[in-house]
Amino acid sequence: MATSNDLKNGVVLSLDGQLWTVIEFQHVKPGKGGAFVRSKLKNVLSGKVVDKTFNAGAKVDFANVDKRDMQYLYRDGDTFIFMDSSTYDQIPVTDVVVGDAINFMLENQEAVVAMHDDNPLYVELPASVELTITFTEPGLQGDRSSGGTKPATLETGAQIQVPLFVDEGTKVKVDTRDGSYQGRIN
Repeated sequence: MATSNDLKNGVVLSLDGQLWTVIEFQHVKPGKGGAFVRSKLKNVLSGKVVDKTFNAGAKVDFANVDKRDMQYLYRDGDTFIFMDSSTYDQIPVTDVVVGDAINFMLENQEAVVAMHDDNPLYVELPASVELTITFTEPGLQGDRSSGGTKPATLETGAQIQVPLFVDEGTKVKVDTRDGSYQGRIN
């Protein structure tokens, strides 16, 4: 059993039967009274974010979360099939668990799947991925590299905003955290 002094960003706690990820924490030692740890926690399943304060040295239950390198194989209805890169076991993951990663995943792409008691919790993609634009309106004469943006559809079906000079068939780098355009790939 660990204490609140052992908290770090990214650690998963088991509180009241639910799993919470520590987003940020701060040790506070006021001039009067005992020290405490102020933290911001995110529910692993629902995504809800709450503030929680622990007394310094209070016992907390760290959950055993196993992050495994996996390869996304294919989609079967609302289930995504991933293969463990080390054991070659195929694991079904529901679309709810995959979440927004759906917008940036291609078949045979590498991802990290967090597991707890052999249940998938969430899917982590690399910070950025390279995808091809399948549809966008043509740019107008006089478009410059700085200026406005236009909607574009990626090969995964997701829509992002791109600069006016980007055309169909262009390979672009996309940030998987917020879906923002990061540049063209030559």
